[in-house]
Order: sequence, then C-alpha cells, then structure tokens
Amino acid sequence: AQPTDAASLGLAGADHPMLGAVVQLPHSDGMLFTSRLSLRSHPWLADHRIKGLVVVPGTGLVELAVRAGDEAGCTVLDELVVEAPLVVPEHGGVRVQVALGAPDENGSRTVDVHSQREDAGDGTWTRHATGVLSAVPAASAAPEGDFTAWPPPGARPVEIDGGYDLLARAGYAYGDAFRAVRAVWRRGDEVFAEVALPEEQRKEAGGYGIHPALLDAALHAAVLDGLAAAGEPGGPDVRLPFAWNGLVLHAAGASALRVRITQPGPEAMALQAADEAGGLVVTLDSLMDRPVSGEQLESAADITRATSLFRVEWPALPPAQDSRPVPEWVAVADAEQVATLADDVLSGAAAPTAAVLEAVGGPGSDVLALTTRVLDAVRVWLDGGGLEESRLVVVTRGAVAAGDGAVTDAAGAAVWGLVRAAQAENPDRIVLLDLDADRSVDDVLGSVLACAEPQVAVRGTTLSVPRLTRAEVSAPADVFRPDGTVLVTGGTGALGGLLARHLVARHGVRRLVLASRRGQHADGAGELVDELSAQGATVEVVACDVSDRDQVAALLEARRPTAVVHTAGVADAGVIGTVTPDRLAEVFAPKADAARHLDELTRAMGLELDAFVVYSSVSGVFMGAGSGSYAAANAYLDGLMASRRTAGLPGLSLAWGLWEQTTGMAAGTDDLARSRMNRRGGLLPLTPAEGMALFDAAVRTGQSLLVPAKLDLRGVRAEAAAGAGVPHLLRGLVRAARQQAHTGPTGDDRGQLAGRLAALPAEGQAALLLDLVRAQAADVLGHGSGHPIDPDQGLFEIGFDSLTAIELRNRLRGLTGHRLAPNLVFAHPTPALIAAHLHELLCGAQPAAPVPVSV
Repeated sequence: AQPTDAASLGLAGADHPMLGAVVQLPHSDGMLFTSRLSLRSHPWLADHRIKGLVVVPGTGLVELAVRAGDEAGCTVLDELVVEAPLVVPEHGGVRVQVALGAPDENGSRTVDVHSQREDAGDGTWTRHATGVLSAVPAASAAPEGDFTAWPPPGARPVEIDGGYDLLARAGYAYGDAFRAVRAVWRRGDEVFAEVALPEEQRKEAGGYGIHPALLDAALHAAVLDGLAAAGEPGGPDVRLPFAWNGLVLHAAGASALRVRITQPGPEAMALQAADEAGGLVVTLDSLMDRPVSGEQLESAADITRATSLFRVEWPALPPAQDSRPVPEWVAVADAEQVATLADDVLSGAAAPTAAVLEAVGGPGSDVLALTTRVLDAVRVWLDGGGLEESRLVVVTRGAVAAGDGAVTDAAGAAVWGLVRAAQAENPDRIVLLDLDADRSVDDVLGSVLACAEPQVAVRGTTLSVPRLTRAEVSAPADVFRPDGTVLVTGGTGALGGLLARHLVARHGVRRLVLASRRGQHADGAGELVDELSAQGATVEVVACDVSDRDQVAALLEARRPTAVVHTAGVADAGVIGTVTPDRLAEVFAPKADAARHLDELTRAMGLELDAFVVYSSVSGVFMGAGSGSYAAANAYLDGLMASRRTAGLPGLSLAWGLWEQTTGMAAGTDDLARSRMNRRGGLLPLTPAEGMALFDAAVRTGQSLLVPAKLDLRGVRAEAAAGAGVPHLLRGLVRAARQQAHTGPTGDDRGQLAGRLAALPAEGQAALLLDLVRAQAADVLGHGSGHPIDPDQGLFEIGFDSLTAIELRNRLRGLTGHRLAPNLVFAHPTPALIAAHLHELLCGAQPAAPVPVSV
C-alpha cells in the first residue's frame, strides 16, 4: 500500500490535534493547513450543540487561526470575523482548510477558514471565518489585578447552580467537556471565573494553544453571571461569538484558567486569563456576539440544500481554429420524408451526413402537434435502416435559454425534452440545435457536428452547450404572503399534499385552494383538510380538471389566487419507440395543457401573482431515457416559465429529481429502476424533508428553471476515473477522465474484443461472447457481472423491460464498436440468441460449436 502520512504526501505535519498537515505555497509565500473534523476524531465537539446541531465553537476557529499564525511567526490575532457556523455532521466529517496569506508590507497576513462536507461530492467550500494576524501585539492594557490572589479580593460569589440547565432550554446544549465553569464572582463591573477542563480533556490540553472547550467555558462566565441576575436567557435566537479583536496567546497547553471579564464598550467584552500559578495565558481586547436564528443554523447544516440545487447554464465552446465546410445534408419535414430518405439510401443512394428537421413553434402554436410531428419523424429515423451513419439534426429557434436567457418558443422546448429522451436511449444518432430566428443552418452545421456535442445552441457566432452548475442559495425571504391565497393543483396528491402541509407550517400560509380531479373524494383529502385546519389554515378542496380551460377559468375567477403551484401530472414510462401520439396527448393534458391554461388565464384576468411555480422533472433536462412523453411535457413547462420571466412575470420550473415516496407518480419506482437511474447519472432519491428544503431555497433564487436533485457525483466521478463516460450535462460538475493509453492486448481491456475474438476458434468466440452478454445482462439488472444468468431464459422473464433492453443494447454497442438495432433484445430475447447474433455480426458466418454452460 502507498504510504499516507503527511511527509510521504509531500506535506509537513501540523503537529496539532485539529490540523493534519501544512504546505507552503511557493508562488505567494502563503501557507495552507488541512484537516478533517468529525465526532469520531474529535468527540468533544459533540458536547457543543446549538439548537440541536453540533457546531464548532468560535474558540475552535480561533485556535485554528492562532496555530496557523504561529507557523509564520504571526502570534497576534488582530481580528477574526465569523461569517457562518461550521456544523459537524452526526455521521461522516468535514474537510477543513486554513489558508494563511502572504505577508503585507507590515508583515501581517490574512487568515481564512473554509470547510467542505465529505458528502458534498464536489468542490463546494464554505468560508466560515476571515481575519488578520500580525507579529507585533496591538496596544493593549496590561493585566490588571493579581491573579495569584484568588479568589479575587472584594469579589462576591455568584450562584451558578442550574445555569447550564437554563442555557440548555435556550438552545445551548453544553456537554461535560464545555461545562467547565467551577465558580463565578463579581466585583463591580468585573466578572471573575474559575474554569477547568474535565479529566478526559485535561489529558489532551497540552497539544492545543488553548483548548477550545476551555476558552469557550471562560466566556460562559459572563453569560452565567447574567442568568443569575435575569433568571432566563432573553430572545428566541441564540447568540454566538462573531468578531474577535486583539487576541494574544501568552502560554500554551493550559487545562485550567483564572478569568477576568470586563466590558470595554456596549455589546462587547474583554478577557484576561491566567493559569493556576497566576501566569498570563490569554488576553482578548474585544469580543462581540450576534444572534443566530435556527433557520441560519439549519441552512448551514443542510448539505442537501447547498449541494442538490442546480441550474442549467450555457457556457460557450472554444472557437474553432479553422472553418468547417458545410456537410452534405437534406431537409426532412416529417416521418414520411424520413422514410423516403431511408428507402432511397437502402436502394443505393448515398447517405447524407445529416438530415435536418426544423421544429419551430412560436406564440400560439400547437405544442402537441409540433411534438407529435417530431416524435413520428424520430421513431422512423431510429427504426429504419440505412441511416445509421447519418445524424438527424432537430433544429429549434428560441427554445432554450442560451445567450440572454430568453425563451421565445415554449413549444420548441417540449421538442427538446422529447429528443433528449431519444438521445439518452440512442447515443450518437440525433443532434439538437437551437438557432437564432434568422440564422441559416448552412452557417453552423459543420461546426456543430464537429464539436461532438449532442445539444448545441448558437447565438451570433458563439456555440454554447448545456451544463448543470450549482445554484446560489440566497438568504431567507417571504415569497408567499400569509394573507394571500395559494392555489395548488394536484393538491390532494402525494407531492401536492406535502407542499400544502409545508406552506402552512413553514410559510404561514392561511388560505389554500387544493384542486384535483376528484376533489373531496380523493384519497386522504378529508384528513388533509382536518390536519391543516387544526393549524389555523382555511383549506378548500375543489374538483377541477385543470386540463379543461373552462374549468380552470371558473376556478381562477372564483378564488383569485395570489400564488399558483402546479404539481398536477401523470407519469408515462416507455422507450421512444413505444411512445404514440395518444400517449403523448394523455401526458400533456394535465401537465402542459394545464400550465398553459393557468398562464394565459392569470394574465388575461390581471392576477398579480407573488409566485407561479410548476413541478417539472429532471427527465426533461437529462435522465429522460424511457420517459419521452413525460420529458416532453415537463420540458414545455421549463420553457413556459422562462417565457414568463422574459415577460417580467413570476415563473419558476422545478425539474425535480427522484423522490423517496410510496404513493403518487414515483411510487412505482422499484429498486432496479433506482439503481439504473443512479448508474446513468448518479440520481439518488430525495426525502420529503429534503425536497421541501430545496423548494424553499429555489423560490428565493429568481431563476426560471432549477433542478432540485440529489446526485451521487462521487459515484459518477469514480466511474469516470475508471474510463466510463460522463453525461454531457454533468461535465460542468464532473470532469471526463483522460483516455488511458493502451500498451497492448490484455484480457479485459475495452476495445480489445476484436483482437481477442480473432485469436480464438469459433467455439471460443461463441463462449466469449456469451460470457460477455450474460455479464452485462446481470449488471444491468443490478446483480453484478458475476451473477449467473441462464443463457436460454428470456430476459423479459427475469426483470428486463424496454428501458433495460435499450441499456443492454447500448452497453454491447459500446463494447463491440458496432451499431446495434434498438430492438436487439426484442428480436433476440435470450443471452444465447444475442450472443449468436453478435457472433455472426462480428465473426462472420463461420460455424460455431455448441457451448456447454454450467448454470
């Protein structure tokens, strides 16, 4: 095994319990300290709980900064401002970096403390504190009084029994390590205290400059003195140290302190502390605290909210170094023309490089008719022969938010959702291209095909591609006014009911209109009304088919909502070859048609909405394989909300990832489907609590489209490192690995299949291909490649469906390097039949002896 100590990794040991290593930065003369904090490695942190969360005390951030300064000879912490609480999770840990800047003209250095949760999965860091260290102490008063005369003469004892219990009721749950105040005295405006670490922490105090629990307990003296006078802590929020000024550590390793606290100014305290012999240990010129709300602490602790909310950006591709010739292409308008083209090619005509299908809607266009035309053309393109080496380029205009972010063709956005699903099922067959209204295809087609991206937008001379990036989460703000009326479509369903409860409990909404097809007869509707009414809300459940424009108009006219949340919809699973115009219409009605009615009618009625939120799906952005109709309907919602934003109206589409639920649209998602989603894009299920936290964060961003989804980016990154491809949309979050050079044939090397087959007799070829098919089939089913699969059993009998059949086809296509028909598994439904087909395709018609198989 490779050594992992700091020195073997090119680092220096930090020789500190809270820091692991330090490295000097040669370009700046700065330093970087690294560490990892967890309840396992630093169990005393569990004794510092604020509002139920483990928070690294401000004294811990001070200790990190002071240790960093010691390394550079800057022993005075001139200032340290705490910007955000550093919350330690109950399980796992946080990575910590302390960055020490280069010295300025006075020798002072900046210091910053950052952390990253281990389960963040990417490079998201949070700065918790920033400050300045210097080598020369600022002017500070000399120690006053004689710490050797103890208790201090003339001071009266303060009764502190029960003080920590009072603090616990206020949200400060200090455990034994921090309950270190032994006695408190007061003399005029001065507070004195004796603090001592318990035995367990005493043993390790020598490794610290000053143990954070000891210094934190020293600050408790003033709080306990105040409690003795007031009886109860005041205010609903806790107060935490915020701004430290002029801290000097005079002696290290103390386990007990004699403390003197004074007030140098309003809302500030100063501290001097000595050891048990009266020798000065630490002085602090000024410390100010500030209130921290429970929501701020929850936000700091909520890794899901910080790392599971994404937006789609459109970064520009590097400009081409040379002009690209216009490839040979033909225009096709519909399925009939695609079929004619395929017949011509099969009859001997040359296949074009590309066929271009214009799919442009615009204001007032029939989104279902446009999407149906594209669906029919795409199905013929994928089913027909002769065009396997050509690309179908589906051209829209103004359907995506590239460039200035404006979407002028929401119907075209639905086309993007449909085609994205087809692309996921059939890689390298179709390209999506969005152009300006007056841009010629000839101008850009060569460059678009050469960039090898499946989805491209062209604005001016710039080619842009979609990439997921993290959305910035802003501070809390009220979006739903308590005295307003919120209309929730699908309000009695699983997600609608969850949202209704959340709006009442968290946002204080007091009037809800829950619309659904069955109204009060929906399962659980009565119980939901009773529950929300008990919380003071007025809830009306209305039977309304939101796909019916007249019913929607009547509903809006009667209730005049101030906010709309559209959660209604029906799911539809099936690969693109099974999607029919009727299925498309069934999915569009409650999802897309309803959203269009709500948009047009609220505008026509002049309703001034605070929010217009629609529940979309990640399938319309990526991960759409097996859900073409659903992806199209939801992508229409994405485009519609962007068009509302362009018009200056509120509009937010939430393209939700996978939900962890047992009822509603996601109820049928079994373990196999979840495993498949995770493999294809790292998608993990969201709990209801996580989903609502993301909802709250999303409605405050001002964006038109956000993707709340829990992504296992570490898994995607690990697969990329092993050579697997990274979905294009995730390449802004996970870098694709560099291809590894081949040193020669190896037994399991990808790309060496042809060479291995060539070196085998026919029966060996057949055995090799059968093993390959069985291993891939087992892996697709989530069993692992070593799971035994009967070569003669039908794959659909052991759990395959249309989508897993496509996945197996795509895997075998990647391994063999040959284009395989989308219906491969349907035409050859057992591993033995697939292997025989591959043998004929790869090795020709040479006969193969039967292969004995043990099962």
